[in-house]
Amino acid sequence: MRKTIKLASIIMAGLMTLGLTACGEKDAAGAKKQEFKPIQWKLVTSWPKNFPGLGVAPERFAEKVGQMSDGRLTVKVYGAGELVPALEVFDAVQAGTAQMGHSGAYYWKGKSPAAQFFSTVPFGMTAQEMNAWLYYGGGMELWQEVYGKFGLVPLAGGNTDIQMGGWFNKEINSLADLEGLKMRLPGLGGEVLKRAGGVPVNLPGGEIFTSLQTGAIDATEWVGPYNDLAFGLHKAAKYYYYPGWHEPGTTIEFMANKKALEALPADLRAIVETAARATNAEMLDEYMAQNVKALKVLVNEHNVQLRQFPPEVIAKLKQLSQQVLEEQAAADPEMNKIYQAYQAFLADVKDYSKVSSKAYIEMRD
Repeated sequence: MRKTIKLASIIMAGLMTLGLTACGEKDAAGAKKQEFKPIQWKLVTSWPKNFPGLGVAPERFAEKVGQMSDGRLTVKVYGAGELVPALEVFDAVQAGTAQMGHSGAYYWKGKSPAAQFFSTVPFGMTAQEMNAWLYYGGGMELWQEVYGKFGLVPLAGGNTDIQMGGWFNKEINSLADLEGLKMRLPGLGGEVLKRAGGVPVNLPGGEIFTSLQTGAIDATEWVGPYNDLAFGLHKAAKYYYYPGWHEPGTTIEFMANKKALEALPADLRAIVETAARATNAEMLDEYMAQNVKALKVLVNEHNVQLRQFPPEVIAKLKQLSQQVLEEQAAADPEMNKIYQAYQAFLADVKDYSKVSSKAYIEMRD
C-alpha cells in the first residue's frame, strides 16, 4: 500500500512538473510572440528600384533596421513609381501612405523654399561640411523645424559628394552658350541657370536619358560618373563638364511620418536614427570609390570628352547664385533664417578649409 501511494505521488509530481513546464513554454511562447510581433513600414523613394548608390541606400537601411531590431521592425522599400511617383514622396509620407521616404530636399521648394538648404546650395558646402553643419552646427534642428510643420521628421540619408557639371550636346565656351539651353537642373541651381538665360527643367531620374536622347532637353546633370555611367548618359551626350558648381555636396534625405515614428518604442526609434546615420556615411564612402572607377571607364572606354567650365562662366554663375540666394531669402522669413545660419557656418568652415583640406590638396597636387 505504501509502495502504491509512493508511486502515485511520484507520478503526480511528474505530471505536475510536465504541466508546469508546458504552461511555462506556452507562457514563454506567448510572451515571445507578443514581444516580437513585427511592425511593418513602407518606404518610398525618388529613385529607380535598386539603382546604384541612390536606390541601394534605402535597401541597406531597411536591412540594417531589420537586423538591429531582430525583426521587430521591417521596412519594405518601393522604388520610384512602384507605389507613388518619384516626385510625390513628400506628400505620400506626410499623408501616411508610407511611413518613410528617401529623396532630395530640393525637390520640395514649392512647399518650403527653405528646404533647399538641406540638400545643396550652389557654391556652398561640401559633403563633410554639410554633415558638420547638420550634426554639430545646428542645421539638423533647423531642418526639423521646417519639416515639423508638415508632420515629418528629417534624417540625413546619404551624400553624393561633389557632383559633375553635367552632360551637354555642345561645348560651353562662353555665357552665350547658356542662352536658351534647356537643362535638367533642380533646386537653386536651376534658378541660377534661369538667370543666366537658360531654361531649367525638373525631371525625375528615370526620365533623363530619353529626354536627352530625343532632344526634349539639351543638357542634364544627374549625379556623377558612378550614376551617370549606370544611366548610359554618355550615349546621349558627348561633352561631360566639371565641376558641379550647383551641387558641391548633396545631402540625400530620409523623412519619417512624425506620428508613425513617435508611435515606435524608444529603442526602435533609436534604431531608425542609427541606421539612417550609418547609411549617410556609407553612401559618401561608396560614391568616392565608385566615381573614381566610373570616370576612368567613361573617358578611356567610351571616349567621353571631359571639359572644364570656362572661368568666366563660373564667375558669372557664382555672382548670379549670390543674387538668387539673397533675393529668395529676402522674400521668405523662414528661408532667410536658414540662409543666415547656413552662411554663418559656411564662412567659418571656409576659413578653416583654407588652412586644412584646401591647403593640403594644393600642396599634394
